[in-house]
Amino acid sequence: MTPDTTLESPTGTNGAPAEATVSTWRMRRWPEPRETRIPAWIYSDPSLFAREMEVFHDGPCWNFIGLECEIEERGAYKRSWVGTRSVIMVRGDDDAIHVLENRCAHRGSQLCWENKGVVNDFTCPYHHWNYDLEGNLLGLPFFRGAMGKGGMPRDFDKSAHGLRKLRVATLGGLVWATFSQEAPSLDDYLGEEIRELVLRATGRGKKLRLLGYNRQLLPCNWKLYLENSRDPYHATLLHSFFLTFGLLRTDTAFRAVPTLGGRHAIMASTYSAATAGQQNEVTRELASLHSDFTLEDMEVVKPVDEMGDSAMINFSVLPSVFFQQHGNSLALRHLLPKSATQTELAWTHYGFVDDDEDMNRRRLKQANLMGPAGYVAIDDSEVLARMQPVADSAPESVQVVTMGGVDLAPQETMLTETLIRGFYGYYREKMGL
Repeated sequence: MTPDTTLESPTGTNGAPAEATVSTWRMRRWPEPRETRIPAWIYSDPSLFAREMEVFHDGPCWNFIGLECEIEERGAYKRSWVGTRSVIMVRGDDDAIHVLENRCAHRGSQLCWENKGVVNDFTCPYHHWNYDLEGNLLGLPFFRGAMGKGGMPRDFDKSAHGLRKLRVATLGGLVWATFSQEAPSLDDYLGEEIRELVLRATGRGKKLRLLGYNRQLLPCNWKLYLENSRDPYHATLLHSFFLTFGLLRTDTAFRAVPTLGGRHAIMASTYSAATAGQQNEVTRELASLHSDFTLEDMEVVKPVDEMGDSAMINFSVLPSVFFQQHGNSLALRHLLPKSATQTELAWTHYGFVDDDEDMNRRRLKQANLMGPAGYVAIDDSEVLARMQPVADSAPESVQVVTMGGVDLAPQETMLTETLIRGFYGYYREKMGL
């Protein structure tokens, strides 16, 4: 393999070129034993990041885009992302959902600058090229020139200059898209286990109701957050809120299941109001337990078993979405890589149209566990922000992921890193590392 020694010359904070850095990731070796070691250099290399976007976002993968209920009327659109590339999810004149690259076919300007809206068509603000809701080029100013001068060539074919159209699939009221013509069907990409969990999380045919959004910018590599979302080991150690109010406990039934060779991951726990406050030899060992803590409104930590299985199932679908069920708070965490060292995190909170007033109130209250200042999520944000500078300063350092053993098998304990090992097994294969 030819070594990549591309010079990266980013712009400094004063607008001048920053000091050039040499990307050498293709010349590096993954440390041994490969299954249980993670090198720090994967978190900061711009050239490696660009390759990841090609493999896991532009490649044969399905990306979460949004909810069908966000664009219910004709011409309603929402701006979303596939990796670092902006896309538009829009409901067309035919009532079908289309996903278009948010990039004018003329000179590459963004068409939509707003996150949401309703339009009859799309007009580029730069040179006013105009497209219909399916992305077809309708017209452009001065097509035949003016005063006998200028204009487009006589053989210019408008049908060949539309917006780039992504393949689209829907499941459970969610919209997915891919740039790749080689990607398998959405069902095959998800696999049977994840497909079933998507249907469970979206109410098995119920109509979804949008409840709101949270967004934040994390100063860390996207893989650090992905690891975090597949790491049950830290949950009752870092997150004192979970343990203190019994929402997640190390001593309850738990399953950690990598699927499709580590592509996706499932974390399934149980909740019981009867045991949520009990203490035993496990909970007494944890410094994160604060049994004297209380809340003014305990409904925040008193979920009801709406799905009838006493389970709280959270699962991750590569490359970019995490399905969250914390009590009665249902949300999709959309992981949006921005650079090798910055990641945006966008929560979409939802419920169901047939939720009664009590359930709707409960979902909104319990949503306060997550988001930029959430009772739980704020812990992760702080830790990951402090991890990135360490990775930057010590790229040759190595992380160890041997909790729960060294294999990639499903395990029935929170005290495991099998999901992280599974992801990096899949990552190395696809990246050729």
